[in-house]
Amino acid sequence: MGPVEFREWKKQLERIHEILGLGGVEETFQRLSLARRNEDEQRRAESGKRPVRQLSTGEQAEYQRLCSQALRCNVARTLTGESLRDFGCRLSESMLLQWFCKLDRIDTIRIPGKSALQRYSQWLPEEAMRQVIDTLLGAASAAEAVAGQTLKLKKALELEAYFLDTTCVKLHIHFPVDWVLLRDATRTLMKATTLIRKRGLKVRMDEPAEFLKRMNQLCMKMTHARRKKDGKRARKAVLREMKRLSKLVAGHAGRHREELERRWEETDLSRGEARQIMERIDMILERLPYAIRQAHERIIGERQLLNEEKILSLYEGHAAVYVRGKAGAEVEFGSQLLLGESESGVIVDWELVCGNPTADTKMLGRSLERLKKTSGGASIGKVCGDRGFDSKANRELLEGDGVYNAICPKAPVELKRRMKETEFAGLQKRRAQTEARISIFKNGFLGAPLLSKGYGNQNREVAWSVLAHNLWVIARLPQGQVRALAKAS
Repeated sequence: MGPVEFREWKKQLERIHEILGLGGVEETFQRLSLARRNEDEQRRAESGKRPVRQLSTGEQAEYQRLCSQALRCNVARTLTGESLRDFGCRLSESMLLQWFCKLDRIDTIRIPGKSALQRYSQWLPEEAMRQVIDTLLGAASAAEAVAGQTLKLKKALELEAYFLDTTCVKLHIHFPVDWVLLRDATRTLMKATTLIRKRGLKVRMDEPAEFLKRMNQLCMKMTHARRKKDGKRARKAVLREMKRLSKLVAGHAGRHREELERRWEETDLSRGEARQIMERIDMILERLPYAIRQAHERIIGERQLLNEEKILSLYEGHAAVYVRGKAGAEVEFGSQLLLGESESGVIVDWELVCGNPTADTKMLGRSLERLKKTSGGASIGKVCGDRGFDSKANRELLEGDGVYNAICPKAPVELKRRMKETEFAGLQKRRAQTEARISIFKNGFLGAPLLSKGYGNQNREVAWSVLAHNLWVIARLPQGQVRALAKAS
């Protein structure tokens, strides 16, 4: 007998295991995975790489088992909040997690490593994950058994009321300092150049470590320049040196990149590894001129730039400035995220914005359009949000769809009038819980900051976090007695 915390954790995993089976979530995931596998095979055949290979009955059963393993490993890792490496270690130790992830075999228990777990996290695209989550919500919102399935809930989920809000997802980037971007570019280019030179492909230049040393020295000079009497002038002089060094480093890296593209077959690198190094150099060479211009305009020219024109990170090009105006978080750097929940706390819709933040008024229409395509979304009858979603167009949109408008009006007089309505006041009071839901989702499931790299992976990570969150919420709901289905005579 373990402590009460372990018993609760075990009970939660057992309930989620039951939901995955009874709700058809696992079956939907397997079906979508198999369809995607067939599409990939067809695409390879059309490109002439290899003929289409059909799976035998035994191979298809093994592939379905692997799909279930990927689904459950991702859900368990999100619930634990651990990294790929740490979760692999915990999975090796825990018989409970091995049972949940369907790894407890009779012959040999093979625990996936960090690379396999990363492949699992990229198993399905975000569009397919929406279908998996929609299957879960459809099963949980059905009062009676659907196709012989039921989640044994005491009360079906109510999806009529829709509460939404936006937040900022912090990305895994350092504080965006203009001249630090030049240091980042130098480090990335010289490390890539070092990989090329180790393979015997050399172009005449000083050792890459020498350029890293010179850039670090300039960074220290820039840090201490502001403490001098004539600090502004000193910072401008140091930045000019950093600009010259950055352009010199870019030239050396570009020539090594050309040498690698021409002679990669002479090295021990595979084509994929060589392409990865070249893409890394190309990304920095493409964005470095903009970073140099930004640093010049802000430090030497002493001119402000619009937020839309700023580069916050050389590696996360879609990162944007998000003006929050809150105590302790006047400005945040990351991506805008829209979350919409039902009254029971499950997340029914989300949108991760790529690039600069979008006005809340424009996101409401897109969210309602997505909800119309889902099984549970057709029952949306009330929409509640803060005053950022209020606009004439949105009021007309909700009125045209016959949806009750519980969005907080911007006009104080109108808000005072509407607060006299019992239903409006009750929905606005319930809306306060959406802030807590966002905090639970970001800190408990998604992670702050978000560690995934690239918008595609981050968008997929949000979808996996929504699935794990909804399973966690539904698993904690009270269960009721299931009415036995009449058997055919």
